Amino acid sequence: MVERTRYEPGEFCWVGLATSDPPRAKAFYGHLFGWQAEDLQAPEIGTFTILRLRGKNVAFLYRQTREARAARVTPHWTSFISVDDVDATTARAEALGGATVRDSFDVVDTGRVATLRDPAGAIVSLWQPRSMVGAEVLGDAGSLCWNELATSDVPGARSFYGDLFDWKYENDSGCIAIENSAAPAEECERKARMNKAVRRIGFRTSPLRARIKLRRGQSEREGASSSRAVASAGDASRGASRSSPTRWARCSASSGSSATSAVCGPRADKARGRAQCGSAPRPSHREE
Repeated sequence: MVERTRYEPGEFCWVGLATSDPPRAKAFYGHLFGWQAEDLQAPEIGTFTILRLRGKNVAFLYRQTREARAARVTPHWTSFISVDDVDATTARAEALGGATVRDSFDVVDTGRVATLRDPAGAIVSLWQPRSMVGAEVLGDAGSLCWNELATSDVPGARSFYGDLFDWKYENDSGCIAIENSAAPAEECERKARMNKAVRRIGFRTSPLRARIKLRRGQSEREGASSSRAVASAGDASRGASRSSPTRWARCSASSGSSATSAVCGPRADKARGRAQCGSAPRPSHREE
């Protein structure tokens, strides 16, 4: 387990769930991962809920907008990347060929957010921290540990994210491991500890490498890409991804189809029977 009090610009800092049924989502994830929920108010999105693990922030959720529900947008998880200036980063992303999906706004005093679409169509959000840095614990049972993008345009993704966040890359067994060049050397030990949790779900990375990979999608529809992000999932096995639109994601619980949020825990084997990504009946807050 690694506790965090800050993130370097360019690091994934936490994940958020847009759901059509917040009460059901809180009950589902609370039972599955032991998350505690606290409702807060924000003018832009109404009630949003901080999800905590033993008192530490790990994620949040909020109700989808009426327009999104009317358009039948599937409830989904979104990955957030920490930045110093949301507005400047958004402008830079647009200059690099990305697009703004949701304009920046303040989530009361917790932080400032915006949502982007990369040139291949993957969705990712930005977080400019204020009173909340993001997830306060990583790599423990029930917390985030990994983010992964499967894209139909690997060179384009490398160029876009490299220019936007100053990420560096290294080929690794058919994948491209990403290193956040802004991360200080003293974080080596912390990332090395995190690798232990990463290996539990079948991924491998070096101490100074960010827990993210770009990999070529093999089952996507023509012209589309898929992605997922993973949280710490105990001794769960790595599941096979299925075809899905381009996006950064996070898979949930013990294995993986293309559900967008994966969490780690000693209860992973037990969870397989009832909440394995893509295999068990899930509530409305599932992956798009």
